[in-house]
Amino acid sequence: MLLREWLEGKTLALICLCYGVWVFLLFGPAVLPVWATVILLVPLIAFHSSLQHECIHGHPFTNTGLNDLIAVAPLGVFLPYPRYKENHLIHHQKASISDPVEDPESWYVTREKWSRTPYWFRAILTANNTLIGRLILGPIIGITAVIQSDIQKFRAGRHGLFATWAIHILLCSALLFTIATNGTISIAVYLACAYFGMSILMLRTFLEHQAHKDMRGRSVLIEEAGPLRLLFLNNNLHAVHHAYPSLAWYRLPVIFKLHRDRFLQMNKGYHYRSYVDIFRKFAISRKEPVVFPLDRY
Repeated sequence: MLLREWLEGKTLALICLCYGVWVFLLFGPAVLPVWATVILLVPLIAFHSSLQHECIHGHPFTNTGLNDLIAVAPLGVFLPYPRYKENHLIHHQKASISDPVEDPESWYVTREKWSRTPYWFRAILTANNTLIGRLILGPIIGITAVIQSDIQKFRAGRHGLFATWAIHILLCSALLFTIATNGTISIAVYLACAYFGMSILMLRTFLEHQAHKDMRGRSVLIEEAGPLRLLFLNNNLHAVHHAYPSLAWYRLPVIFKLHRDRFLQMNKGYHYRSYVDIFRKFAISRKEPVVFPLDRY
């Protein structure tokens, strides 16, 4: 059986639904007003990234190539899926979580880098540590950081990255050309939707990790996520995901419910009741310093 288990039919159904709605919104016979298309397309692009995350962790198929094939479509435009996959697997398998040197998904910077950062960019990074700042600035900061990192890797000998980005640019060009010639919205509107789709993901990742002396205390639990539970495929229970990274999205709430006290003890109480609470607390307040606050040595 190609599916990892029969319940993976849920994941496969969501993937088909995601692509089907995307095609309907952009190329369907019923043309919606642009504002309605945008309202539906922005969370759909964010949802596609959540599905890519499932594929990275081995779902819905036992075959890695099949999972990559159904996830590679660049609906979010700005970053290649293979780069997302590589960085995310390093984040899980090799990195000291949240450490800016080891973890490619860390939002912290080292003291040495901070000392070389111009004051105007320090202000941007500080604003990025508030929730509203992260929603607005986070996508462009994250995209720029990956591109800069890949340029450095290319210069250091990772020449295969050129092919990765070239293929991604070709796929994006084909996608945007098709939208421009046959779609219901313009390229500019689609790019804006992709950007704000990333902004929704910034809400999920904003408190996903913290700098804590105990590695188990670095991943958050957000208990009441409402509709965002589906949009993020239960990654609000991020400490559970890190404890069992190969566990499918639909099993995370069950495991958390059975062992809630254990997980809260394990992650040192890094817990929020809901995203509403997070917004109230951090909308315009910094969650933590930008500089990694722990001694790395």
